[in-house]
Amino acid sequence: MARYTGPANKVSRRLNFSTLENGKDLKRSFAPGQHGQDRRKKLSEYGIQLQEKQKVRYLYGLTEKQFRKVFDRASKMKGTAGENLLILLESRLDNMVYRLGMARTRRSARQIVNHGHILVNGKKCDIPSYTTKVGDVISVKENSLHHPAIIDALEQNATVPAYLEMDKKNLTGKYVRTPERSELNSEVNEQLIVEFYNR
Repeated sequence: MARYTGPANKVSRRLNFSTLENGKDLKRSFAPGQHGQDRRKKLSEYGIQLQEKQKVRYLYGLTEKQFRKVFDRASKMKGTAGENLLILLESRLDNMVYRLGMARTRRSARQIVNHGHILVNGKKCDIPSYTTKVGDVISVKENSLHHPAIIDALEQNATVPAYLEMDKKNLTGKYVRTPERSELNSEVNEQLIVEFYNR
């Protein structure tokens, strides 16, 4: 299945969850379409688990195959599979660029990484799914310091999470420590995702 590139608002309204994490995509509280107001049916247990998985998948912009690979990797790590999954997703390079405020959305962050504007520990990395590690330094390539999309995003003054450090003057960020569960999206119930894959 290809990556979803359609309107974010439609997905957010269907899932009743802000995939942009700012609430602007939930201006209407009902599902999209002509019969959106009549479509909120009671979901089965499977339906609830599937919806939770779709929430997180659309939030981070992954395909089904990619998401399953990340889950399998999280399951093999020490600790809780659900928490490990969220930490691995947060550690993706495109997400780090977004969290550091270098991009307005994850889609934009993905494009910035793809186009080779980002360095990890001084080396060019154009793979959005690259897993960053604690201690990694993420910076903007010297030729891209005046890139309009990056400058525009930084002017939004996005709040940088406590597990990251950002030097706006030099456009350099650092992955300081692993995020705690309380610092991640509170609307996500990762246990339902674990149950979905362990059916």
